[in-house]
Amino acid sequence: MRMVICDDHAVFAESLSLVLADAGHTIVGVAYSPADVMPLLRIRQPDLCLIDLQFPTGTALDWMPRLRAASPHTRFVVLTGFLDQPVLDAGVEAGVRGFAHKGQQARDILTVLRRVAGGEVVTDQPARRGGTRPRSRAQQVARFLTPREREVLTRLARGESTQALAKAMGVTRSTARSHVQSVLSKLGVHSQREAVIEAARHGLVSVETGEWLAG
Repeated sequence: MRMVICDDHAVFAESLSLVLADAGHTIVGVAYSPADVMPLLRIRQPDLCLIDLQFPTGTALDWMPRLRAASPHTRFVVLTGFLDQPVLDAGVEAGVRGFAHKGQQARDILTVLRRVAGGEVVTDQPARRGGTRPRSRAQQVARFLTPREREVLTRLARGESTQALAKAMGVTRSTARSHVQSVLSKLGVHSQREAVIEAARHGLVSVETGEWLAG
């Protein structure tokens, strides 16, 4: 499918675009506000648009009439950190075809997208599935991250600087940098940004909430 992503959390948007590309989808644009996504919709006419619920300029539901007018055949899926019935009802009435929770693992969001592409209106949260799905290298490494290193990774996902990490964890900046370097080394990446993208891609953390998802 050809997709556009619209989210004001840049790291989340980029991480999600990588996940979707890995799954075989074509990302034809990424925007960080409803106003910015409008020209992308008009020009690209994507099959599907994933859009955050909350923006400083209003909710995705407020913008939905204009978004749908810009690309009438695009199906819209709203991404949000919370799902309650009034929001779901208002979304369906506005023409939203599906909702996905940002705390879900990537495979669950992909399931929502497949269902929407298949013609469903998806307002339920897909159950997380276990099974014998092969673990990625990052998921295997996650088992060997110390509790301190997991805390560092979740704080990086929330966009905290090394200085903020040190203050929040009650350690020196040198110690905080040491923890960060240990996380990078174990994940096999070279920057904090790469660490967050790798962790999000493999369902270790939610970059929206910083929640640890890997169990």
